Amino acid sequence: MPKHAPTPFRRRKSTRAALAAGVVAALGAGVLFTQADASSGDTRPRAARNVTTPATAEPTPPATARPTTAPKTTAAARPTTAPKPATTRRTTTAPKATTAPKATAPAGPTAAKVALPTANAQFDYQIGGAYTPPKNVGVVSRDRTAKPAAGLYTICYVNAFQTQPDALDWWETNHPDLLLRDRSGAPVQDEDWGEVLLDTSTADRRERLAKIVGGWIDGCAKSGFQAVEPDNLDSYERSGNRLTKQHNAAFARLLAQRAHAAGLAIGQKNTTELLPERRTIGFDFAVAEECGQYEECEAYAAAYANRVYVIEYTGTGYGRACADWGGTLSIVQRDLDVSAPGGSYRYRAC
Repeated sequence: MPKHAPTPFRRRKSTRAALAAGVVAALGAGVLFTQADASSGDTRPRAARNVTTPATAEPTPPATARPTTAPKTTAAARPTTAPKPATTRRTTTAPKATTAPKATAPAGPTAAKVALPTANAQFDYQIGGAYTPPKNVGVVSRDRTAKPAAGLYTICYVNAFQTQPDALDWWETNHPDLLLRDRSGAPVQDEDWGEVLLDTSTADRRERLAKIVGGWIDGCAKSGFQAVEPDNLDSYERSGNRLTKQHNAAFARLLAQRAHAAGLAIGQKNTTELLPERRTIGFDFAVAEECGQYEECEAYAAAYANRVYVIEYTGTGYGRACADWGGTLSIVQRDLDVSAPGGSYRYRAC
């Protein structure tokens, strides 16, 4: 889903510490589960931001068309008091003695041919609006409609598995059969965001979706980004069992192939359930929201050789992540709106 204005973060968390611990155990033991083959129907199109044919590209509303709303979070995750004033000074807090199993290098099909972000580089998450990064930041994530940060490793945010609310009419007009529908024919929505899920359930639909979303990814490369993070990888959890983990893994594999072909690295966005499939999908690093809050950082660190870029939204999650992984992973705390300086803006890094 393309974002055409400051867009809040989209937290898709349903996993808990027990699951993360199981993933770590599997990684440490060398266990590797394979995803469904692409031939089973798991291929999502990459929406063409720079495609010249209107029929295959999602419309680009004016920047004012998308309001800045508070990002999704759970009631338990929202802080009850405002966090202390943010700072931009990066400290080097050593992780706890109990660390993850020995990390293994990412093994995407063409990972060696793309530039990977530096592990433990200071990070900033700017998907809600681009601005001059704080001093010492080396890695930035921005929306695909923004320009990359000059001189910095910049990750391109793409909503690949759901529609933008203001783009639903375009999908209904041009690709109605690529929207996931219930038995009555009504589109299946992510109610928290007012977004309709894209249908990754068949190979044909995935291939067609991949042409659309792939155009967006190509646009990221053309703009000068070094990597892409496709969001809503876990949309199957909101599908009412109409989609499976294997469907989305197969579509993610198509996106990874497209990203690598464009010279971009690709990051796994959340979803610890798919860490075992990371190699067959082709992910190169991870962008993890609230892994400190949910005690999942260890799983990501083990899977991606510490190339993990963490965003926390609560003081509790930030403190825990920094105490355990501050000297190993790239960790920031952002405000819930992921806004530019001014208003509710908050940024600090450990």
